[in-house]
Formats: sequence, C-alpha cells, structure tokens
Amino acid sequence: MISSALSKNELLRDRSSMLKTARQFFYSKNILEVDCPAITQGASVDSHIDLIKVSSQNLKWRYLHSSPEYGMKRLIADGIGDIYQLSHVFRDGESSTKHNPEFMMAEWYRMDFSFEMMIQETIDFISLFLGKLPFRVMSYGQVFREYAGIDYFQASIDELLNYLTSNDVTPYPGVESEGKDAVLNLILGSLIEPKLGDNELFVLAYYPASQAALAKTRKLDGELVAERFEVYYRGIELANGYHELTDAVEQRARFLESNQFRSQLGKEQLPIDEYFLHALQKGFPDCSGVAVGFDRLMMLRHDCDIEKVIPFTWDKA
Repeated sequence: MISSALSKNELLRDRSSMLKTARQFFYSKNILEVDCPAITQGASVDSHIDLIKVSSQNLKWRYLHSSPEYGMKRLIADGIGDIYQLSHVFRDGESSTKHNPEFMMAEWYRMDFSFEMMIQETIDFISLFLGKLPFRVMSYGQVFREYAGIDYFQASIDELLNYLTSNDVTPYPGVESEGKDAVLNLILGSLIEPKLGDNELFVLAYYPASQAALAKTRKLDGELVAERFEVYYRGIELANGYHELTDAVEQRARFLESNQFRSQLGKEQLPIDEYFLHALQKGFPDCSGVAVGFDRLMMLRHDCDIEKVIPFTWDKA
C-alpha cells in the first residue's frame, strides 16, 4: 500500500505508472490489446445494470457500454486469440465514494484457459497493485454456510427474509416478488460481503446456476452451479470472471429472461446485440475471461475514495 497523503497530481502520476504496469503484464503473456467501440447499437443486457443512452443524427438510440465484452467476443470468434482491453465503461446512477458512472476497467480473455487458471491469473494481476497477499477460494454455498449459517439451496424465501430481519436488515419493498436470487443478493451484499477479504484476497466462486450471467454451468456436489467467480478485498468487489458460455441459443434465452425481469422491475428492456449472438453461433472457442475494476484497485492501493484517483468525477467533468 502507498500513503494516501500523496497530492492529486502524485496520485495521477501513479495511475499512469500502473496503466503502464498493467499493459506490461499483458504484453509479457502475449495477450493482444484491442480497442472495441464504447458506443454500440446492441446493449449489455443485465437485470441490475442500467445503461446510459446516447442519440445519433438518425435518431436511433445507442448505448455507452458497461463492458467491452460483446465486441471482444466478436473478435475472439473471428480467431484473434488472447486479448485484453483497458477501457472506460459506463453505468447509469452509480455514484458514491466508491463509484463513478464512468470508470476504468481491465478486461481480458484467454483461450483454452481453465476456470482455476483464470482465478490465479486474476490474483496475479491484482497483486501488481496491492502487493502479494494470501488468497482463498470458497464456493457460494460454502460462503453462505460459513458466514450466515444458511443452506441457500434448501432455504425458502420466507426463511431468508427472516434471516435478514433478525440481523436488523429491512428488506426493500417487493424484494420477495423478485424471487429468491434477489433475497440472496440482499443477504450477500448487506451481511456477507463486508466480511470478505479482511487480510487476504477472497475468491467467491461457483455461483448458483440461476446467477450464471455469461458463464458456463456444471455439476458440483450434485448441484448445478455457474463457473463464475468474484474477488473481494476489504469487503470491496474487485473482479468478476467466468468460464465463458459458448452456446448462442442458451445465451439468447438468458438475455430474454433478463429483459423480462427488467420489465418486472419497471425498467425498460434493452436491445439484444445480434452481432454478438451471431459470433457465438458461428463458433466460439473454449475460453475464460475476467473484468477487474482498475479504479477500485487504485483506491485500495492508496486507501482513498475514487475521486482522488481519477482526474474528475462525473459531477465535475
């Protein structure tokens, strides 16, 4: 860690140095840098991520991406191989001492790279910023049992809601109508995540299959789970990675399900990226990928808020 007493200019100089260090990390592994568009016709469809819309002269709405993932995967389908991108991404309404609607993310994909290898490489990347730290991996089921005493797979929604209220967390109105995953997310975010990664990097892996997003699923201890992981340090999420789904039919079904859930939440549905689905359809190699929050790594590196490690926050840009 570096002292947070540094001036803003010193922090920005270190940011520049770490951008160079990140690129050297990928260069040393022969991972090619790409630069996919930030404004797209199709959208990154996620039930809980809201995008920023932009208009063009032909009056068709486009979207500032929340991740370069779909464009990068189109390149992978064309045979480009291992790639990374350091890019600004955008999420509407996410503003706090830890969030800015525009932020920097490092995202990369590795061909014929196992889920476990992707976890290790992500830890290696994070260590560039935070130094060598011990790390451990626990499954989603193990985490709920150890930190909440809950068998999430067997527990009913009522039991989960009772757990929240017994721990002085008031569920927001209508959470039960959003389904079991919404209640689990509330428990995870409010009662479990703050405990993860006190003096280590904590890898939360093997999410429920219903929370697979863009990940492949597999059987683990008799349960269908997603090969998805997140990395935490001091209760802060730093990375989200997958053994990537390659089935276009399954991916379309997940997009449609996410859009339907957006409607239930009173949000507008987002246009599906047909270019991306076509890329999966024509053939996609087995690969693993991850996205890591660059700004969050800088915040933890200097033990400060996000406004200190970026040139300007959203309200001052």
